[in-house]
Amino acid sequence: MNTQSTLLRVEGLSVEMDVPAGRLRAVSDVSFDVAAGQTFCLVGESGCGKTMTSLALMQLLPRKARLSARQILFEGRDLSRLPPREVAKLRGDRLGMIFQDPMTALNPVYTVGDQLAEVYMRHRGASRRQARDRGVELLERVGIMSAAQRLGQYPHQLSGGLRQRVMIAMTLMCEPSLVIADEPTTALDVTVQVQILQLLKKLQAEMGMAIILITHNLGVVARMADAVAVMYGGRIVESGTPGQVFGQASHPYTRGLLGCIPGREPAGAADCRLGSIPGTVPSLVGETAGCAFHNRCAHAHEACRHGVIALRDAGAGHRYRCLLPATGRDIHAAAQEALL
Repeated sequence: MNTQSTLLRVEGLSVEMDVPAGRLRAVSDVSFDVAAGQTFCLVGESGCGKTMTSLALMQLLPRKARLSARQILFEGRDLSRLPPREVAKLRGDRLGMIFQDPMTALNPVYTVGDQLAEVYMRHRGASRRQARDRGVELLERVGIMSAAQRLGQYPHQLSGGLRQRVMIAMTLMCEPSLVIADEPTTALDVTVQVQILQLLKKLQAEMGMAIILITHNLGVVARMADAVAVMYGGRIVESGTPGQVFGQASHPYTRGLLGCIPGREPAGAADCRLGSIPGTVPSLVGETAGCAFHNRCAHAHEACRHGVIALRDAGAGHRYRCLLPATGRDIHAAAQEALL
């Protein structure tokens, strides 16, 4: 586990909004720490609350959304208590974000150079010439050839890989201490995905920034993460180091995800079919109780459907949200105790 000082501390983060069907609880009581220089990975399937968590940290939520938290402490300042104008000063400067789809994140009617310059001019008070020079420097740093000529191009004139590199350059213009990367390789070819991940690791080492990496790709997590949190139903259901989460998975959902990875079948196993998790992700609209995974879990018991399932300590900072013991007793024995 990274022993550096805590850069970001999130405690009790929740996001909800009213929709036609009722109240949507997109994120519920999420807590985690990110150390300076660390890569923290948020993992889970689509709809589990990963992106909404990142947007809450950046305070870029939809207008109807309501954010609450005990604290979101970043560099000694509580983002959940700051006025919007103060958060806007940090966003793009100390806090950066690489969005999932650069084609929609980049403005199609402005050149690459204009969009890079805007960030630097606003937060550093630089002249347009200084901002242009900084833009060329960052484009070259992220591996874009003929960087000066690229400044005059529009996003649609670039390939997907180049657009993502431009997004990374824009995010790093002011050298933020924390970068949130929301599935930055989703729409890219496999070879380009590897290049982007290698680039992020290289820039992180050079600049000393922390990264919150949002992904559903466990292979990416294994290569990049210092710490991992698995999300399901708007909650963190397991967290720890990659070795703990991958090697000692204690939540049935985490085990299910690992079982879906090709090549993880036990040696000599007769049935080598790719694993799957039955059922579908539950609706987060309306009142929720118990474990959100109970309708898909082979170990589910009546106690799993009621009350609040607290995080349990599996040792050495490894935690999971389940009645199932990490080792030892059967789930039914633990569930009977919970009902008493």
